[in-house]
Amino acid sequence: MNPGLKQLHRYPFEKIAEMKKGIIPPSDRELINLSIGEPKLQPPKIVLESLANQLITAGKYPTTRGMTELRNTISEWTTRRFNLDPGQTNPDTQILPVNGTREALFSIANTILDKTSTKHLVGLPNPFYQIYEGAALLAGGVPFYFDCPASNSFLPQIESVPNTVWEKMAFVYVCSPGNPSGSMMRAYDYEKLLELAEKFNFYIVADECYSELYDDAKGPPLGLLDWCNSYGNKSFKRCLVMHSLSKRSSSPGLRSGFVAGDPDLISDYYQYRTYHGGAMPIHVQYASIAAWSDEEHVIIAREFYRNNFESVRQVLNDHIEITVPDAGFYLWIELPIDDISMCKNLFEKKGVLLLPGQYLGRTLDGCNPGKNRVRIALVESRERCVSAAESILSII
Repeated sequence: MNPGLKQLHRYPFEKIAEMKKGIIPPSDRELINLSIGEPKLQPPKIVLESLANQLITAGKYPTTRGMTELRNTISEWTTRRFNLDPGQTNPDTQILPVNGTREALFSIANTILDKTSTKHLVGLPNPFYQIYEGAALLAGGVPFYFDCPASNSFLPQIESVPNTVWEKMAFVYVCSPGNPSGSMMRAYDYEKLLELAEKFNFYIVADECYSELYDDAKGPPLGLLDWCNSYGNKSFKRCLVMHSLSKRSSSPGLRSGFVAGDPDLISDYYQYRTYHGGAMPIHVQYASIAAWSDEEHVIIAREFYRNNFESVRQVLNDHIEITVPDAGFYLWIELPIDDISMCKNLFEKKGVLLLPGQYLGRTLDGCNPGKNRVRIALVESRERCVSAAESILSII
């Protein structure tokens, strides 16, 4: 068997299932699950209508590269969103549709990692979206965990990484806006990382699936494509970005996203995917065209999450230090008590389920960056989020 399987940690939601064993939540309270980042807003009507109208295409095999119309639509969206030159993301050479970013984030490791090379390290933030680690291990790589302290806005502290590590780096995952913190990479962070990538010959894979859920008053987050264009890397050399409709368009079941960037890496990734079998169904492609072409539903979603943030902040702020992120829909809060014990207690007494922070981090030098923290996904209605916040205060 693949030796990487033995190195895998149990997935966070498997740990939650184990944590809940034997616990009976109150029967007189409706369960509120804020442990998973699954939007509860309805998918846009235009997406649902497109799916219904195009189901007949389920009788045809889709192509790995996807329909020209979809790739053109994605190219136009990236151009608008990231202030690019027309055609800068070439729909024929720099864009691939994928079945959600999770699938792409996982499979890209098999494209990049060379098991015969000494460049076997895969950089990832700590705490992190667990797919990064699993992808590295199962592709034969070795994860390298970047420290992401609160003092650095929960961003990777790359300045402290020695050259001996960079020399062995195959590629780096970055997540901006981050999961779980919502922190956003700055121009300075991208500049330093690209300098290192050029010097030590590695790639950067940017997970940007939360990039559209930002505070309208502060404007959209800086994306890696945006940065590359502004700083002269017009072809996005060494860079890939991954975007999804799961969060942006409240359509996690659609399993639709795209990869864009370095044409040479896209070419290799395309070759891998012709064998991988990750072609997007045609009816999903049509629905994706509808979603990427419309911004009105995204504006509604942004307002929904901002209202949730503000309402929960008002409840918790006098008792827990709250930092509302500029993007995403997670609160990453520090508690005065153990996170796992608190989550068990909260579920048993109040029927509210949160994600213990330790489940998202790895213990290094005796410290897990998620210890005494919880991730709260503010995806439910404002009333249910407020109810959950009040329950938290009654427990701590």
